Amino acid sequence: MPTSAPTDTPAKRKRGEGQWKLGHREPLNPNERNKRDDDGLNVRARIETIYAKRGFDSIDPSDLRGRFRWWGLYTQRKPGIEGGRTAALEPEELDDRYFMLRIRCDGGALTTEQLRVLGEVSQQYARNTADITDRQNIQYHWIQVEDVPAIWEKIEGVGLLTTEACGDTPRVILGSPVAGIPATDPVDPEPAIRTILDRHIGSKEFSNLPRKFKTAISWQQDVAHEVNDVSFVGVEHPEHGPGFDLWVGGGLSTNPKLAQRLGAWVPLDEIPDVWAGVVSVFRDYGYRRLRNRARLKFLISDWGAEEFRRVLEEEYLGRKLIDGPAPVIPERPVDHVGVHKQKDGANYVGLAPASGRVSGDVLVALAKAAETAGSRRVRLTPQQKVVVLDVPDAAVESFVAEAEELGLQANPSPWRRATMACTGIEFCKLAIVETKERAIRLVADLEERLADVQGDIDTPVSIHLNGCPNSCARTQVADIGLKGMIVRDAEGNQVEGFQVHLGGGLGLDSGFGRKLRGLKVTSAELGEYVERVVRKYVAQREQGERFAQWVLRADEGDLK
Repeated sequence: MPTSAPTDTPAKRKRGEGQWKLGHREPLNPNERNKRDDDGLNVRARIETIYAKRGFDSIDPSDLRGRFRWWGLYTQRKPGIEGGRTAALEPEELDDRYFMLRIRCDGGALTTEQLRVLGEVSQQYARNTADITDRQNIQYHWIQVEDVPAIWEKIEGVGLLTTEACGDTPRVILGSPVAGIPATDPVDPEPAIRTILDRHIGSKEFSNLPRKFKTAISWQQDVAHEVNDVSFVGVEHPEHGPGFDLWVGGGLSTNPKLAQRLGAWVPLDEIPDVWAGVVSVFRDYGYRRLRNRARLKFLISDWGAEEFRRVLEEEYLGRKLIDGPAPVIPERPVDHVGVHKQKDGANYVGLAPASGRVSGDVLVALAKAAETAGSRRVRLTPQQKVVVLDVPDAAVESFVAEAEELGLQANPSPWRRATMACTGIEFCKLAIVETKERAIRLVADLEERLADVQGDIDTPVSIHLNGCPNSCARTQVADIGLKGMIVRDAEGNQVEGFQVHLGGGLGLDSGFGRKLRGLKVTSAELGEYVERVVRKYVAQREQGERFAQWVLRADEGDLK
């Protein structure tokens, strides 16, 4: 008599996500295999002893397109490759024989001596290129591998690093450019940032994370904390006093997510330990099987804030965190542009370059101008701006005038003040369109087109240009976010253009921009489009209404 089949079918075992803590170590994607074979930090010795002496052709491909990033180095885009071919070519076809190099400027903090050295490196080794990024880095181009050891010697001589400026590591830590400077700041988180750097950066404890890891620490809400992997945001606890609210799991790119509050209050001296705990959870439980799901934001999305806090407390900290209140959101974005009083009576002066683009010449000259004005401290901002601290009242006017001659404006138009751009197709291998120079031309265009209405805009309309979907310029959280793509013009020709996101923001307008079906503009039409939508906003806005608020209620036809 035949035996009847069992009625209960065993549940199919869920495929592992590559989480080390759960024993899921195989299979490995190519990036994970590369990291398993050799820690990225180890490549420095090969750069110094082999590649710098034998040249570009001697570089092992697994080092060139992998481990070099652990020391801030990416190959830049070979000139002349059109954006439409970006995704169709192999990496070696896109690679130029030159590098982009990032310098860590944690908290954006620099002395004028360091700033001068950064300028000299640009002049001597980088064809006078230098950009201020929205990660508070200085970024060079045209670097040759033969020159890298000399560059390290020069910058490390003044206390700067490229260690883990890129790669699957804890990247540069964002911090307020004016930390502890205004009378409104009860605490300065700089000691916590310094402790993290001293303890953990360059250590193999965290040199093999599932993906990059971004940190922001600030008493003020001036570091885009909602889109970082971990953030410590200043807040006053009713019982314990000033401390920091803990956020985790933010990130943009092609699958954007805003960070979530854990509801935990952290005192200043505990930030380094809590930070290390969060990074450890990511290292051990982060998804490694699929590269496109390896950021912390995906783990947070699956677990939720409550479960993440439980694991952090029970498995890594060994104690409960203190519950705390949410920080009060400022009424408008904080960018520190202009002249502002310090609590010691001096002034800090926030200057706006054109979309973060400067040069070695400008950096050297700015260092000299700051020292002439009596300052020895400079800060870079997450908005691609620069702030000079400690300027006496008597020196402000002359310093601002001298900075103006360098192309750094303390009283910029709202378009220059709130426009950012990524590197774009000029140097980036992922880019599809030009962004940096396009942004500079756009600002000049808007200053002319909208001169008659810019006085009617009390909060600048932010415009962020990105050369590809990866959102290095934070397109989804801009008033007008522009994502580079190839589009068709009126004659049907394929040309550079942008998909438009409208009404994104952080702070009071925290959320992602509105995408309208078919709303794409060519690069040539960009100034005309922005003028049109801004004039609609000015005509229709209610008293005190911000651009992002207007976008939510505007008719679709008024946004095109």
